[in-house]
Formats: sequence, structure tokens, C-alpha cells
Amino acid sequence: MSTARKLIDDCFVHDSGRMRHDDVLALLADRLAPVADVETVPVIGAAGRIAASDVTAPIDVPRSDNAAVDGFAFAHADYRESGGRLVPAARIAAGTLPDERLPAGACARIFTGAPMPEGADTVVMEEDCLVDADGTILVPEGLKAGANRRLAGEDFRPGDPVLRAGQVLRPQDLAALAATGHDEVAVRAKLRIAILSTGDEIVEPGRPAHRAQVYDSNRPMLLALAASPATAVTDLGHVGDDADELRRTIARAAGNHDLIVTSGGASRGAEDHMLDVLDRLGRRHLWQIAVKPGRPMMFGQIGDTVLIGLPGNPVAVRVCFALYARAVIGHLAGAAFSRPTGYLLPAAFDIARKKTGRREFLRGWVASDPKTGKLAAHKFPRDGSGLVSGLQAATGLIELDEETSAVARGDAVRFIPFAEMALPTGT
Repeated sequence: MSTARKLIDDCFVHDSGRMRHDDVLALLADRLAPVADVETVPVIGAAGRIAASDVTAPIDVPRSDNAAVDGFAFAHADYRESGGRLVPAARIAAGTLPDERLPAGACARIFTGAPMPEGADTVVMEEDCLVDADGTILVPEGLKAGANRRLAGEDFRPGDPVLRAGQVLRPQDLAALAATGHDEVAVRAKLRIAILSTGDEIVEPGRPAHRAQVYDSNRPMLLALAASPATAVTDLGHVGDDADELRRTIARAAGNHDLIVTSGGASRGAEDHMLDVLDRLGRRHLWQIAVKPGRPMMFGQIGDTVLIGLPGNPVAVRVCFALYARAVIGHLAGAAFSRPTGYLLPAAFDIARKKTGRREFLRGWVASDPKTGKLAAHKFPRDGSGLVSGLQAATGLIELDEETSAVARGDAVRFIPFAEMALPTGT
């Protein structure tokens, strides 16, 4: 097993001001590096894993010219000279090798995938032929040379790329590996991620809670968001607003995880301890971003372990994970750094005034606009960052950049589906 390059102490650059969305993504893409080790696994069951190196084809695929249909194989020149009358001389099933060269004026009964006999270059479909009383095969006119023949190497030639390093393995990629004879593939080891909720107000679902408490909705959401074939996720549970206990929990997790993701306690309130804990255990490199929701988000590291401190409100947690934590996880795990792009749609809503200088992400979905009948971006009517119901209603985020000061119905806005902001699973 080889060891990946570890993080360096300046993998993030501290900015005392609020960093803009594009600058955060650019900084992460430039400074983060894969940290997961490399291991070899069977191709079967490797979907969702991340290729650790380039893979090329060692053989031709197909290995030889072969029939694309069930029918009769022959030399096109004999077909022309005989007026379409050919004498059956052989039978070739898939998986068997032809015994000898096809005689002149003859044809071979052949099945899909069977190798073409020497001397044959064309195949006619069985249902297009007639059989004469003497057993001669009558082939209809107009058949082109090379019809229904697959050429050796038309899919892959030796040296052709099959996989690129950093590629997430999909079922079709496993098919390509197997087709070129690979039964194993070098992949990145699973990225070790720890998930932790913080806050005295947090109560485990199923337990009694009074009116000043809330049930922990962030942790189940984050555990599900971080789960993939390329990750190994640990549930650290919940820690209250106790600086010492929080520091002990984070220190233990940093000893055997590549990434820690926390929710809550990322602000500067008297009971918010995450900043101080990170400053004592490691280094805080980024805090406060010009994004709504999600402003009090932080990045840092404890040794070679990256820490992402998400806000406490569930909408901010979901948005920040989709925009930033997802990209961090993918890149640390060995995938290429990816930025969601989305697509432009007319807005099916109005916003009279938006604060400039920050990027905002609204919960929304795509549906027909009753006024135009065309597809448009609809937003959840309430913008509170604690409204889990808005996350349920949404299928993605509507992005409003820093320069946008208002939105009128029909204006072009960018819609980013949640599916584009999910960890790759290989499906």
C-alpha cells in the first residue's frame, strides 16, 4: 500500500474578511490534495471507488472480427460473382474458433459474437435469407461489403485509455475494465470521515425535549450526505457546549480520521467553542464567508486531518455541505475537484431587494410557470435557515451572485440540482 501526499500547513490561506464563494472554491481546488492511500480491489464490487492511476487496454476489443448478428458469413466478392447463391460449408458458434479458411463460393452458419472465418468479410441476417431445395443459401441483393461485421479492436486497441486517475468508477467503467481483461483495479482507500453535532440545545431524537431544545437533525443528514463507496463515515454523536469535552472528542477523532465535519458552535458567542478548540489543537485557516446561508463556516487542520466547521442551522448545513464539504471530500478522497455548474432558467418569483456583496442560495425546484407555461425556477416561500421543510420541498439551489440586487419574475437565475452537488456513488 502506498501513501498519498499529506496536507501541508499552508493548504488554506487565512483571510480576516469574509471570503467570496468563488474565491473559497478556487483556494480549495488549488491547495487541497488527495490524502487517501492506494489499494487494489476486485473489479466486481468496485463501483463508486476512485481510480488511483490511469488504466490502459492491453488487448484488442473485440479480439477478432466477429458477427454482429445470427446469419451467414461469406466473402463479398463470392456473393457478387455467384449472384447471391452460396453453399453452406461450416457452422461457427460464439466462443469457438473457425477450423479453416472458408472455401470459395461458400458461406458459414454463424452466430452473434462468433469470430469470422478466414476469407469472410460480410454477414447476412438469417431471416433475410432463403434456403433452396438443394440446401444452397440465397442471399438477397444489395448487401454491402462488411455488413454486420464487428472489427477487431474497434472498441479498444492496446494502449487505449480505459480509466483516468481520479475517475469515479461507474458500472460502465467496470464493464470497460472487465472487457479489457482487468480483474483488479488500483483505487483510493476509503476516506475516513467523522461527523459530530455540538450544542447544549441539541437532543437525540426519541428522547424527551422541552421547548428550548431541538432534536438533532444535522447529524442524520450529514451522515447520509457523507456516505459513499469511497468513504468510511464514523458517527461521533453529540457533544454539548463544553469546551474541554469538545476538545477531547476532536483530538481523538483527529488521530484516526482524514476529515472531521462538525455542525454548530462556529460563531463567536460565549457558548460557541469550535473556533477556540481548533485554534488550540491545530490551525484555523478560513472563517466567515460572504455566503447566505452559511456565513460562520470554518476550515482548518489538526496535523494532517482537515476540519470543516459548519453552522448549526440545518439549511446552512445542507447548503455548505453541498457547495464546499462535498468538493473537499471528493478531492481528499482522490477525485478531481468539481464545482457544480447548474443551468439558467427564468425565475418564477420576485425579490424586491437583495443585499449585494454576498452570494445567496435559495431552496427551490423546477416546474412550469403557470403564467408562461415554460419551465422555471421556483423558490420556497420562506427563507429561514432553520426550516427543514424547505429542504424537503427543494430539489436544488437557486444561486444569486454578489452583484444581484433584485430579481424580477422572468429574470435568468442559475438552478443547481442537489443531484449535481452529491458525492459520486458510481451509479
